[in-house]
Amino acid sequence: MDDIRKRAEYWLSEIFDSKTRNEVKNMIDNDENLLTESFYKDLEFGTGGLRGIMGAGTNRMNRYTVGMATQGLSNYLLSQFPGQQIKCAIAYDCRNNSEYFAKITASVFSANGIKVYLFDKLRPTPELSFAIRHLGCQSGVVITASHNPKEYNGYKVYWQDGGQIITPHDKGIIAEVRKITDVATVKFDENLKNIEYIGEKVDNAYIEKLTEVSLNPTEIKKAGLKIVFTPIHGSTVDILPKALRRIGFDDINIVEEQAIPDGNFPTVPSPNPEEAAALAMAIEKAKAIKADIVMGTDPDGDRLGIVVRKSDGEFMLLNGNQTASILIYYLLEEWKNKGLLKGKEYIVKTIVTTELLTEMANQYNVKYYDVLTGFKYIADIIEKNYGKTRFIGGGEESYGFLAGEFVRDKDAVMSCMLVAEVAAWAKNQGRTLDELLIDIYVKFGYYLEGLKSLTKTGKSGLEEIQAMMDKFRDQTPDSINGATVALVHDFEKSKTIDKISDLRYDITLPKSNVLQFDLVDGTKITVRPSGTEPKIKFYVSVHDKLNSRYEYEAKTKELQAKIDKIIGELVG
Repeated sequence: MDDIRKRAEYWLSEIFDSKTRNEVKNMIDNDENLLTESFYKDLEFGTGGLRGIMGAGTNRMNRYTVGMATQGLSNYLLSQFPGQQIKCAIAYDCRNNSEYFAKITASVFSANGIKVYLFDKLRPTPELSFAIRHLGCQSGVVITASHNPKEYNGYKVYWQDGGQIITPHDKGIIAEVRKITDVATVKFDENLKNIEYIGEKVDNAYIEKLTEVSLNPTEIKKAGLKIVFTPIHGSTVDILPKALRRIGFDDINIVEEQAIPDGNFPTVPSPNPEEAAALAMAIEKAKAIKADIVMGTDPDGDRLGIVVRKSDGEFMLLNGNQTASILIYYLLEEWKNKGLLKGKEYIVKTIVTTELLTEMANQYNVKYYDVLTGFKYIADIIEKNYGKTRFIGGGEESYGFLAGEFVRDKDAVMSCMLVAEVAAWAKNQGRTLDELLIDIYVKFGYYLEGLKSLTKTGKSGLEEIQAMMDKFRDQTPDSINGATVALVHDFEKSKTIDKISDLRYDITLPKSNVLQFDLVDGTKITVRPSGTEPKIKFYVSVHDKLNSRYEYEAKTKELQAKIDKIIGELVG
């Protein structure tokens, strides 16, 4: 505690502004727990950047931690591009202090001689990814905490390919950021002299590229699809309706109460489109106007939530695996129909995303890649294959998807456009999206996934999560739910253990604190700490044949019961 207090007392010096000093003094005098959480460590600049609760302290998002991170990033960029005019693009979402942190970031870049393209108002993360390549930048930053609670904000770093930073640049930037141990060494340009504001021209270029992803524009007008859309107070409020109209959708009904950018997210318990509660207002509107589909995006516009009106008139929330399956099926089917499959195309999924995508790729004779969790690894595959083979699409179970090669991060704007197009295409065939999904299961096999997340906050929570990982790693179960564990994939040790033959195999993916168990009955189980939230996650994937639509409900109950038993055995 003495060390924590000493760290805090430094923040009472004149180098910090009066608001910060007062906040720290109040913690010292009145709130030892908050003092500990705010100062027990430095806010870690991880492999993607920063994310944390806003407030004073070394373990918080504030002017000083953002400034130090940007100084370290600036130093790394200057070392990597000597003698060049370095350019960086900056975007920000609706969160409290996002614009402020964006301008702090711009100020530090500018003070270091780096040319800054700063969006004139909030923009979705995928547009930042697009802008980096469009404007010829070496790097980019977006200020967002995605769908985290309102107390959080974050700082995501991108490289010149438009993807989030990966090895070796992530390690190089982290090393430079760690060298910045004193706020006094951070350079600020209060005049913002190297900054150019960008906006509508980049929007138009981005939308123009988005329209190229559309495969069946003639289907759109014919279907007369009725759409309800909510940006959940976030950054897609203007650009997504504009993009939808550009490809022919004209019956777009926006949830007006949620069309006001607001970092307090006053109409939802959490701005997470994965959760039905975040889409409740949109669903009510859809019921009232008899809409075909509901779509919502998270605050920075990279994740989407989709709700479809079923054939019986009820509404169904799709999960990320289901949305990705529908989109990959549509892309593969239409690429095949249009003669675009030449043998040099591929899809990408993460290791915790449904194996249905693998099965579809195999049946269409399209190559697939499995990557670690995180869309930056999908972006890396696109960059490595760029100009040699063609990326069709890729997704992850956590409600992120991408098609095309001009954006290098998950893109909810593009994905919503594609989902609407698939819905129109299916409607013209007399099918709803839930019927299309069941038909996909009949054709390729019924894959059902479950996810259990345990939240463990604070310092003690991190320690508890690691203890759970250590236990699974050191005491690997021989069987789960009565099925023998055949393979253990330890991504931290880069080894696969065949527990039946006792053979060992190397894993070629980057090291990561992830364990995966393959059971003899085809079940796949993955355990990993979240990279963005204080959670440990348990993923379970099971599958079976589905002979017809009529078996769907019974088979769902059977597979869901199996998932529930497995999760119960794993977490108690």
